[in-house]
Amino acid sequence: MTNKLKLLNIWQLYAMLTLPIVYLLIFKYYPMYGAIISFKDYSAVQGIIGSEWVGLKHFTRFIMSHDFWTIMWNTISLSFYQLIAGTPFPIILALCLNYARNKVFKNTVQMISYAPHFISVVVMVGILMQFLAPRTGLVASLASLFGFSIGNWMGNPDYFQSIYVWSGIWQNVGFSCIIYLAGLAGIDPSLHEAAVVDGASKLRRMWHIDLPGILPIVIILLIMNVGNMMEIGFEKVLLMQNPLNLRASEVIDTYVYKVGLVSPIANFSYSSAIGVFKNVVNLLLLVMVNQLARRAKQTSLW
Repeated sequence: MTNKLKLLNIWQLYAMLTLPIVYLLIFKYYPMYGAIISFKDYSAVQGIIGSEWVGLKHFTRFIMSHDFWTIMWNTISLSFYQLIAGTPFPIILALCLNYARNKVFKNTVQMISYAPHFISVVVMVGILMQFLAPRTGLVASLASLFGFSIGNWMGNPDYFQSIYVWSGIWQNVGFSCIIYLAGLAGIDPSLHEAAVVDGASKLRRMWHIDLPGILPIVIILLIMNVGNMMEIGFEKVLLMQNPLNLRASEVIDTYVYKVGLVSPIANFSYSSAIGVFKNVVNLLLLVMVNQLARRAKQTSLW
């Protein structure tokens, strides 16, 4: 059968690919054209092509700015904290649910742990502010019952990262464990049967069967998360920001939002240059971690 006939026999599969490809072209590849303005002094009147070419001027301005190291430190430390603290909990929850035999209990735990994922960011931050309010919040009320007093946690820069990370873990741990549950479901049951016959405990089975079985998934997700270390997102950080914690809460995404849109003189070229810089760093981190995984003889993206 010729290649043309093969294509005709499976044309439905290629037709199904049309919409995803169009989506990628319009929303992922076409916007790359706009990244040109990071190398120009963009003027809306002259357009992207007509604006003056200035090379690396805006990149140099960002790197030499007095805010650069503070913003970079806040972004990298928050991402690293989130990565280290957030990786084990979905795995532990998936392992525990995998060994739960009571279906009612298992389904209840899954529903309770999944539900917070569907709370919007605005509502989530509102809940945090209500719980941690220095005078009327639930935490302050409970502390006063035992004779303690708490300060303004949302205004303390030392607490910002912990509040951000642990509230995110609570919100997403249930949803994040779904992929690990799927990986555990694909492990050969005969391995567990042989381990039970040999007298292995559940902890031993988790350590020697389950964890090696989902290790490729863990490594792939870890590589992808490291490749997004500079991509904190500005919604939750921006909503949690206030003048008191700004020293610890200003990250690249919120900085780009402020200088590119909120500033009285919106500098689209400067904010675009920062975005390109962030994406280049993400790409370098992704390539580096993927190479480390390959050298360690582990699963890698390529």
